Amino acid sequence: MSENAANNKSIMETKICKDAIVSELQKKKVHLFYCLECEELARNIASESDHITLQSINWRSFADGFPNLFINNAHGIRGQHVAFLASFSSPAVIFEQISVIYLLPRLFVASFTLVLPFFPTGSFERMEEEGEVATAVTMARIVSNIPISRGGPTSVIIYDIHALQERFYFADQVLPLFETGIPLLTKRLQQLPETEKVIVAFPDDGAWKRFHKLLDQYPTVVCTKVREGDKRIVRLKEGNPAGCHVVIVDDLVQSGGTLIECQKVLAAHGATKVSAYVTHGVFPKSSWERFTHKNNGLEEAFAYFWITDSCPQTVKAIGNKAPFEVLSLAGSIADALQI
Repeated sequence: MSENAANNKSIMETKICKDAIVSELQKKKVHLFYCLECEELARNIASESDHITLQSINWRSFADGFPNLFINNAHGIRGQHVAFLASFSSPAVIFEQISVIYLLPRLFVASFTLVLPFFPTGSFERMEEEGEVATAVTMARIVSNIPISRGGPTSVIIYDIHALQERFYFADQVLPLFETGIPLLTKRLQQLPETEKVIVAFPDDGAWKRFHKLLDQYPTVVCTKVREGDKRIVRLKEGNPAGCHVVIVDDLVQSGGTLIECQKVLAAHGATKVSAYVTHGVFPKSSWERFTHKNNGLEEAFAYFWITDSCPQTVKAIGNKAPFEVLSLAGSIADALQI
């Protein structure tokens, strides 16, 4: 290598180093509060960045059951960037968290961000007859009424909301940021053996519309539901799963009935393995148990079942039970807090 070339290389390396230092210095420091359910996820988020500091809240109740709350270090967060990690896992916990969420922006903070990984009423977004209540709209109204901070409207980070049109349910007082867990899935799929045999299946047209552009590097299979009498039957609409490891992709799972029916259809059409990914493992009434490997010597229906940690109670319940694997949103949330 000539002397000039060596000097140029040294100058370039120095510039890259300086740019990296400047980039780090420009990152904002975020004070992250969290609800009790999200403590583990909050700690994982903080471990992803030196610019995130965890803060605490005393979550107590009066004798009558109503919240008795105290935000610690309220004076210390003045002029600082503040975020709150929420989990609206049931109506019982929403009120106490909303009480905190409505107060934090008013504590003279520089900016406020609500991190709500799972928007829980997203699947109740439309009316089919007069009198039905679209609670997705109600929840969006509650979130839209968060007070502005000194820095302006609240940013709201949500992952894989059920229907894309729900972004229009939020009023102009907040700035929704819609993120996705799909990059976590694609990274995990690249780690599998025989990745060339992996194809993606969508349980219905809605899931295809939602995710196919994010997974266009994989061949696809689309299922559909057809009505036969009083039953809705899952059928293969397009694609060929024969000889492949098929990964069913959807935004959320409740009872899991549709996923099980899809697995049966895909296996009947020659899939060698079937796995599943959902961003939100809701699983009411411990319905995740129907997917666990029972060690009974029989071939299991699902090779892998990937979920994220957007529903902390589910993550705690399933532990390390096969076929479940948790793909953490912590790194993605840490990055989103810098936007």
